[in-house]
Amino acid sequence: MEIEYRGANCVIMKGKNALIVVDPTTNVSVKETKNPNTVILATQKNSVPSARDAQSFVIDMPGEYEHNDVSVRGIPVRMHIDADEQAKNSVMYSVETDGVRVAVIGHTTAPLSDDDLENLGVVDVLILPVGGGGYTLDARDAATIVRQISPKAVIPTHYDDTQTKYDVPQDKIDDFIKELASAHEKATALKTKSLPVVLTVYELARTT
Repeated sequence: MEIEYRGANCVIMKGKNALIVVDPTTNVSVKETKNPNTVILATQKNSVPSARDAQSFVIDMPGEYEHNDVSVRGIPVRMHIDADEQAKNSVMYSVETDGVRVAVIGHTTAPLSDDDLENLGVVDVLILPVGGGGYTLDARDAATIVRQISPKAVIPTHYDDTQTKYDVPQDKIDDFIKELASAHEKATALKTKSLPVVLTVYELARTT
């Protein structure tokens, strides 16, 4: 499987028989969202594409799902901007395909609960926002979740990449890299057939 970054919280996972789009933005092609074999994961309601814009298999709520060669578990979590600590208006996901398990965290709070960690299980690749600004996880909270999960690879999202426009200013990725203090590589995509032995942050170039 290959994973690409498309800006904001959007990533594309391309497996042997699977195409997965997380929180699609305008930087996702019509071909990807119109494909009925594509699995779209929305971590919050405003990330759900309209029926006119997507003909794919859309998952936007907790539960267990199977579509083609993709297994998904949606886990309810508190959204970062929710004042009600008991409300769970966001969804994080455990995704498995091609023998690799990917955790997609979304805009939640840190730390994760023991139940959350149990539901995620063993994670190979962790995808999570790091930009802060009061809207999403900042460098410190994102690093806390990484240490809780202990994946092999981390893909940061939702930071100031100089190309993506945000309603709320976001921090640079450097803040997260410094906070986590782990191995760091720059790449155009993460190829999961060669995951690192030690925890590594992959700074992916935004693709179109």
